[in-house]
Amino acid sequence: MTAPHPGTPADPAPGPAAHTPGPPGTRHGAPPADAPPPGATPGGATRTAAPGTTPATLWRRGRGFLICLGILLVAAVTLAALTSGSRHGRLDPRSADPDGSRAVAELLQTRGVTTRVVTTAREAAAAAGPGTTLLVTDPDRLGESQLRAIRSAIDLSGGRTVLLAPGSPSLPDLAPAARTKGVAFDRDLDPGCALPAALSAGRAATGGDHRYTTDGATGTACYPSGGHPTLLVLPTGTTGGDTVLLGSETILLNKELASEGNASLALQLLGSRPDLVWYLPSIADAQDEDPAQERSFLDLLPRGWSWAFLQLFVAAALAALWRARRLGPLVTEKLPVAIRASETTEGRARLYRKADARDRAATVLRAAARERLAALVGVPPAQAHDPAALLPAVSGRLTERRQDLTALLFGTTPATDAALVALADHLDALEREVRTP
Repeated sequence: MTAPHPGTPADPAPGPAAHTPGPPGTRHGAPPADAPPPGATPGGATRTAAPGTTPATLWRRGRGFLICLGILLVAAVTLAALTSGSRHGRLDPRSADPDGSRAVAELLQTRGVTTRVVTTAREAAAAAGPGTTLLVTDPDRLGESQLRAIRSAIDLSGGRTVLLAPGSPSLPDLAPAARTKGVAFDRDLDPGCALPAALSAGRAATGGDHRYTTDGATGTACYPSGGHPTLLVLPTGTTGGDTVLLGSETILLNKELASEGNASLALQLLGSRPDLVWYLPSIADAQDEDPAQERSFLDLLPRGWSWAFLQLFVAAALAALWRARRLGPLVTEKLPVAIRASETTEGRARLYRKADARDRAATVLRAAARERLAALVGVPPAQAHDPAALLPAVSGRLTERRQDLTALLFGTTPATDAALVALADHLDALEREVRTP
């Protein structure tokens, strides 16, 4: 058998004497190529429906992306937990952890210096005075209102203010005459100045972080690295007051206090007054912000989290591109095996016969014949299946009137296979007659 034209119905072969269609596009005997057979494929194999959008299908398609996203989330949470755990109690004078500062606080206590811990800039400014040393452990973390409060304490208290590793975000407000000048790569440095505290302490671990420079302001520059100091003492406007910029926090940590002259330098910088106000910036500082100043969600995130979210977004975008099925217009795929049209027609006809689907075959044959006849006699496709529109037009093209035209095109289901084959023959003969001028 030969195959029907794509999209054109073809005749089934329900019985042993299967009807053989003619050239493509001119026969009525085979079911259409796009007509679904009753649950089977040529050769007797069961047809499997195309996979739909089921949970199993969605999982197979997206499991790679979900697994990558899960790994990234677990890694981010683990890294955040490890980082937060390693900084627990960092620079806290009550903490005995390696990164805490309890050792220096106890040494100061033995020298008669009272240490008071505060967590807000308002408390720090209120406690500052001529007989106090105000230690700010993380100046770059302060907001605008906190910076103003600390700056006011520096200008009016007349005491000493020690800024621990201040950088570009805080220096313009707290020490306008100073600027950062890169990183001091050497950790342990020599005094290199005439400051009594530095000369007494000797070599200390003031490097590893910020270096500073001044705009011609008078001050004492110590522990230089590459020509720029890591310890800078600047006088304030109030008599007897000064501001100490310490480029590294290392000398205050429990684990480093016994190294070099760290303990001596820390005690002399923080113990020059009888009272020490140890300011640890905290979340409570946010309550001191101006209520009229609205802060966005990104402003509330800790530093570094925005970069983590950006990395996760880039990773998700790359995973989506990696898992994308197509990145361009759809194209027709080449079939791996070419099947002869006659084999497809014969196999489908056998399936119709095996399923005893004469009703389905007859319906397909008549519908395809009506559509082709409507095109030949000028009936619109929308009226091809309307007897009142199609039958008069077809009768006008016949040389002799057929009494069985209604039964042929709109009749009942053939009772036997032989009757189905006869129906296919009659439909074929009718179309040939209509085609003949």
